Amino acid sequence: MRLMGIDYGTKRVGVALSDEGGSMAFPHRVIENSPKLLKELVSLIEEEHVGEIVIGHSLNEKNEANHIQAAIERLVLDLTLAVGVPVHLEPEQYSTQEALRIQGRNEKTDASAAAIILNSHLTKRS
Repeated sequence: MRLMGIDYGTKRVGVALSDEGGSMAFPHRVIENSPKLLKELVSLIEEEHVGEIVIGHSLNEKNEANHIQAAIERLVLDLTLAVGVPVHLEPEQYSTQEALRIQGRNEKTDASAAAIILNSHLTKRS
């Protein structure tokens, strides 16, 4: 089963996909965070036959929800209602910084952060 990882940001949303067996995540693309975001994600979920979604749970260093978490929770609800597949939250602290450390800043940095979030979830499942 293929999984999708999402690194939600106010300007850009990174997307990663797993392989068909759900064992490894790969950066896929970055989508502009606009009113069309949900439609674009639903389209990608359907065309890639995604069976589960993992979204970065945005917490501060005290493990409390930060300012962006309310928007993430709305996205979780919207995706659940739109596609009906399980949606999981995975702590995403420092995923973007880790992606920057590995590859530097480029057009796929947010997608790489999504892959880090998704790989963290996959590792816990195995």
